[in-house]
Amino acid sequence: MKVVTGILLSFVLVGCLVLSACNCNSTGNDIITTTSTSTTPTPAVTGGGTLKLYGADPTTLDPALSSDANSHQYIVQIFSGLVKLGDNLEPAPDIAGTWEISQDNLTFTFYLRHDVVFQDGRQVTAADFKYSWERACNPATGSSTAGTYLIDIVGVREVIQGMAEEISGVEVINDYTLKVTIDAPKSYFLSKLSYPTAMVVDKFNVADGFNWWRNPNGTGPFKLKEWQQGNSLILERNNNFYGDIAHLEFVEFQFLSGSPMDLYETGEIDVAGVSVYYIDRITDPDGPFYQELQDSPELSFYWLGFNTAMPPFDDVNVRKAFTMAVDKDKIITLTLRDLVQRADGILPPGIPGYNEYLIGLPFDVDGARELIAASKYGDAANLPPITLTTSGYGGDISRTLEAIVYQWQENLGVEVKVRQIEPERWIYNIREEKDNMFDMGWIADYPHPQDFLDVLFHTGVQYNYGEYSNPALDVLLDNAGIELDIVKSLEIYRQAEQILVDDAAVLPLWFGRNYILVKPYVKGYELNAMGFVALNKVWIEEH
Repeated sequence: MKVVTGILLSFVLVGCLVLSACNCNSTGNDIITTTSTSTTPTPAVTGGGTLKLYGADPTTLDPALSSDANSHQYIVQIFSGLVKLGDNLEPAPDIAGTWEISQDNLTFTFYLRHDVVFQDGRQVTAADFKYSWERACNPATGSSTAGTYLIDIVGVREVIQGMAEEISGVEVINDYTLKVTIDAPKSYFLSKLSYPTAMVVDKFNVADGFNWWRNPNGTGPFKLKEWQQGNSLILERNNNFYGDIAHLEFVEFQFLSGSPMDLYETGEIDVAGVSVYYIDRITDPDGPFYQELQDSPELSFYWLGFNTAMPPFDDVNVRKAFTMAVDKDKIITLTLRDLVQRADGILPPGIPGYNEYLIGLPFDVDGARELIAASKYGDAANLPPITLTTSGYGGDISRTLEAIVYQWQENLGVEVKVRQIEPERWIYNIREEKDNMFDMGWIADYPHPQDFLDVLFHTGVQYNYGEYSNPALDVLLDNAGIELDIVKSLEIYRQAEQILVDDAAVLPLWFGRNYILVKPYVKGYELNAMGFVALNKVWIEEH
């Protein structure tokens, strides 16, 4: 789960993928062994130059606390975990070189590589993972992600609730063997372990104090060299990394130092995201940037959330009316230049279970007005004051959000006020800070419908910010999660998605794509479908 702030700004994101699954081979006994050849570390390199990027201050560099995409882009370079998502976005070896899965799919035995050290040289052992996970689940840590990404492990719930100090389902067999037991067979469990919450941290580093992560001792391909708040952050190659050692010597992120396009044109940064305002210049085949444009899919979903726990959106008729009063095609064409795909449902194209035949709520002004009349309010004039919460500064909202608010005024006769919260505060406080509505974006953590439908809409889960609750939906999601027949599982997820759409649990807006400019001398810079780059695979040619 990587929450995205400011989703109604002019970025464009999202797109396609394949189901995460382990390469399992029966061994003829009660164990299934999953073995993937670990990448042979490249020899240490010298030089390599500096890659210059545009960025913003991370909210945190603590893997147990981070839940926003901006912080993650640094964390995944500094820290690592047992498994990662490979090029095909399936679980692949990382610190765990191999693993075994029991025949009942409940017990995972991970065999750690022997050559993994923290950046200060201390050996990484299975006990470090047990410590890291128990720390993440400890209520004193304050993690908002442990209950989502580690909850399948037996005993995690008890630690999160303060009823135990140790996770009973995590057993250290020896320095390089870790046994993990989960509460039910789940096809997505290994993929969950690629999320930052499951990454290993150094207990001695954490003991340095509350802000230990400002001087992190990680295991990733880069080290934090320097961080000047509000100005820049510099990563330095980690020559002790157990995997592919980076070609780059440094990666420098410049913060709030001007327009990314201006900085890109003047050569001050090597990569720039493209906003809708520049798309004509960028996509002109005769222009100077066309050959430098990368257009790539990303698995994400953007929507407007309804606070179903308070009026008026506790009434399904009002939720449906507000959904049907928005002409998404017109908004996408006029404000986003058709650079995104209209969303009628929740699952983006490319996610297993994506339903091209899903029946969305149509744009229908007359139907929307009839639904308001059928609601407990009877007339739009009787609706309580409505405020939409978004992130931002200074009162200026995006053209897209302006257009949606205008359509509600024109089509329903309802005035919606917009309240902004500073992005760094909004992202971690939206549950408490939200008003009647809020805007949200979600980039997949792994290519599985559970990461959207269950993580965002099951009753009581952390990221169900709209507090939507539907017992029938919960049953479907629970059954889909433990159904090992993938065809049957995906069909159940499709049923669940249709229920969410029919019940107007949210107002789906769009699925997007990434558009970035990359200098010709920068090689290997490729966004994956979650919007991340393996910076240790990037190099700079002489120019």
